[in-house]
Amino acid sequence: MRTTGPEESDTSEAESTDVRDHLSHERVRMERLARVRQLVFGSLDGLLVPLGVVSGVAAGTNSTAAVVVAGIAEAFAGAVSMGAGEFISSRSESQTQRTQIASELRLIERQPSEERREMVEVFKRDGVSDHDADAIATILARYPDAFNTTMVEKELGLTIHPRTVQLPEALTMSTSYIAGSIFPLIAYLFFPVPQALPISIVLTALALVIVGVIKGKLAGLNLLWSTLEVVAVGALSAGGGYLLGVAIPRLFGY
Repeated sequence: MRTTGPEESDTSEAESTDVRDHLSHERVRMERLARVRQLVFGSLDGLLVPLGVVSGVAAGTNSTAAVVVAGIAEAFAGAVSMGAGEFISSRSESQTQRTQIASELRLIERQPSEERREMVEVFKRDGVSDHDADAIATILARYPDAFNTTMVEKELGLTIHPRTVQLPEALTMSTSYIAGSIFPLIAYLFFPVPQALPISIVLTALALVIVGVIKGKLAGLNLLWSTLEVVAVGALSAGGGYLLGVAIPRLFGY
């Protein structure tokens, strides 16, 4: 019988450590990608909503002071709303998931045979043969932590330890919203409304192009179509805000 020598054992342990480090790195990388999604989402809203607001106020009042006040108020209100919404919704989702996971773990503890049969069916659903599905479930049943994790992920589609604190994500959303709102507003701080309006639209369009490129790269989309999509949405937002700013005052006789 061949025995494993010290050198082979050390090599195997090193390889195992490398694999664990790789898995940990991949999890961190995916969390960062999720953070970039929030950055893009927040900045996109920060560009489009203030653009519609300041364009509408500019068209309706032709007052630089009114545009600046409205733009700043909207930017901070929107940032707080986005951040709070991200925090509360994510936390509520995580708390709901934890409740469902706790219920599943209680079932595994109280009805191990039934849950093992469900495990077999889960693997058969994924295309594993009857014999192999039964063997996998039998092996996992010897390791409660692995069985629980697999059951939660396969049956509920959840990670077994969902995060409940989403403060970094909320701060990312709020900060990116504020940063995005600078582009449609900044021109009004230096120019009168007739000159500031087209500059605001051009600056926002440039920022939208950047967001479109980032979105396209992250999602693996065609960069041209991704950019055109984002810019088109921005154009509709600004155009709608501008038209409403003209139409509503006239409708009420202002």
